Amino acid sequence: MNVAYLSIGTNLGEREQNLAHAVKLLQAHVTVTDVSAIYETAPVGVTDQPSFLNICVKLETEKTADELLTVCQFVEQELGRVRLYRWGPRSIDLDILLFNHENIETESLIVPHERMFERAFVLVPLADISAGETEQLQYAQQQLSQMDLQQEGIVKWAAQTTVSQFVRDVQ
Repeated sequence: MNVAYLSIGTNLGEREQNLAHAVKLLQAHVTVTDVSAIYETAPVGVTDQPSFLNICVKLETEKTADELLTVCQFVEQELGRVRLYRWGPRSIDLDILLFNHENIETESLIVPHERMFERAFVLVPLADISAGETEQLQYAQQQLSQMDLQQEGIVKWAAQTTVSQFVRDVQ
């Protein structure tokens, strides 16, 4: 069984519902075992856009990393993701942060995610659902401990719940 961590973000439409829909769609393909609290964060890169809501999920799957990437892209497509430009607004964005203990670098996938250790909006929700079980997660915790979260502009939006509670109201 493979264990993976995903980051999921949204800044368009019904943001909280977008996150819940993404998790529910993922559940049709993988076993989502944990979901973080929801955090609101300022946009990175292109700053003239709405704030994001971000979560991380932990999952188990028999799928390979490339197959999981296909599932993530399917979820994005189902939820209306349009890629107009880099760091632009989006209805949903799913990124594979970690896959087992693997380091993967292909044309379509880099794991660990290449910028995850620089981003509070990834590391804070990731800390909610991990306890430093791997060297990569320990490094993530170290990087997070060096960040000024107030300066990073990250605010808890909603408390952490179970996966079933998180997707409960999704139609």
